[in-house]
Amino acid sequence: MIGGLYPSAAPAHGPTLCFTVVYAGHHARPLTKLAEQLQAKLGVPVSYCPTVSSSAAMKAFTNNDVQLAFLGGFMGVQVRHHVPGSQAIAQTAEDAAHRFYLIANDTTGLKPAKDFPKEIAGKSFTFGARSSTSGRLMPEYFIRQAFGRSPEEVFSRVGFSGQHSLTIELVHVGTFDVGAVSSLVWDLDQKGTSKPGRVSVIWESPPFPHYQWTIRGDVDATFGSGITERVRAALLSIDNPAILDMFGRSKFIPANNEAYAPLEEVAKITGRLP
Repeated sequence: MIGGLYPSAAPAHGPTLCFTVVYAGHHARPLTKLAEQLQAKLGVPVSYCPTVSSSAAMKAFTNNDVQLAFLGGFMGVQVRHHVPGSQAIAQTAEDAAHRFYLIANDTTGLKPAKDFPKEIAGKSFTFGARSSTSGRLMPEYFIRQAFGRSPEEVFSRVGFSGQHSLTIELVHVGTFDVGAVSSLVWDLDQKGTSKPGRVSVIWESPPFPHYQWTIRGDVDATFGSGITERVRAALLSIDNPAILDMFGRSKFIPANNEAYAPLEEVAKITGRLP
């Protein structure tokens, strides 16, 4: 194992273009199929290299153990900051305008609002994972914007659930009064839930870009001039339902670094980037 990677088999001739996907879990088969499809279109060896965590995925990209990565919005901003010249080249159609929800336990008496609900001040609050775009970065930005103070100064208690589904559960059982959760995860959870409705959405954020494919800026030197655009085209051509279902999305569309400039600005404001 190198850098948290478990490489799949790849042709022995020529340099191998390795890619990883955060939160892929046990979905190795469709991603191996993706590697085969990319290899056929690009004409270079391609290998899917799973990583054991989001931090391992970012480290692998930074260390050039992988050259292409499907990352959350903030993670993409981070690796492009550390690897100059890297580009966001594709995103899912659904993630071009992602949102997060503020959810509250019904016992708080908080009601849905169009404007940011300042009534959450003084309540207990949980984010998701510390590095999450929709579970931490963007919610903290709007909290600071609304109150001019850090979350620790706004709320009676601040926690980090580690994942969106656990945020929902913690607010549902009343461990925290309010939480921030990805709109996509919430919507999926509500479709399959059998739990009584003790938690509600009280605010929906403005849209922001999220998950994207980022490629290193030095791939042309390794794999030949124009490889970046060829990889982009190959990703945009994916129509295999098994592959798209693994991502939980309908298709990939073009992306660029400029679309993620707002996230970079937020990361600097909240002290997560220099």
